[in-house]
Amino acid sequence: MIGFKRTAIIALLAVWFTGNSQASLVDRGNGLMYDDVLNLTWLQDANYAKTSGYSSTGKMDWVSANTWATNLNYQGITGWRLASNTPINGIGFNMMLSVDGSHNLYNGVADDSYNITSPHSELAYMYYINLGLKGYYDTVGNYQSNFGIYGNGTYDGVKKATGTWDIPYQNNVGPVINLQSYAYWSGSGYGPIDPLYAWYFYTYDGLQIYRNAYNSFYAWAVHPGDVAAVPVPGAIWLFASGLGLLSFTRRKNKNIQL
Repeated sequence: MIGFKRTAIIALLAVWFTGNSQASLVDRGNGLMYDDVLNLTWLQDANYAKTSGYSSTGKMDWVSANTWATNLNYQGITGWRLASNTPINGIGFNMMLSVDGSHNLYNGVADDSYNITSPHSELAYMYYINLGLKGYYDTVGNYQSNFGIYGNGTYDGVKKATGTWDIPYQNNVGPVINLQSYAYWSGSGYGPIDPLYAWYFYTYDGLQIYRNAYNSFYAWAVHPGDVAAVPVPGAIWLFASGLGLLSFTRRKNKNIQL
């Protein structure tokens, strides 16, 4: 009996270790990635609206971007939405713009700032935590030369940004492909100023802010939960295998004693 308990404990520890050794962003294959912190499935293609032929560039106004995500059917999977953000403090959006319009906080406490690592902002969390990218400023306001999706402080990977925002620049970062060096709509509107304003995130420099919903930005679809999870995870299979081996060992020992 003691041997049985010891083996069962080992099997349970194997299940626990397997589940907890999982990275926060898991490539599920077939163009899907799972974030086990946000409990979201992301499209691996960060500009799938263009890849699929839905949009010639992938850029849309806010209403059109939401419509695209809501109606998306990816490999038979429906129920998608835009990546969104809610107030970091859980109460209301905390705006930290100074009088002249420049940001006076860089440590991710404000909802309209750099270095937001809160899971309340899905795009910022993807940028700073999952992909490990840098913002234009560090948390105390110092310029960082390695900001952006290229990691070298450039808009296009070669030279400094010169305002050529109409030219598409993209990069593959980690498991993500076609990540645009520009702005992505959040699914969240910003009502306190005007219902026609919505939040967006700059993958160019790591800034989260809001703008008129008529602007044309990119869209990145997410799905609640792990839609690519297999019915019987490997860890559970490992546990079942351990119990099966235990049962076989006990029967074998019993036959030897007889």
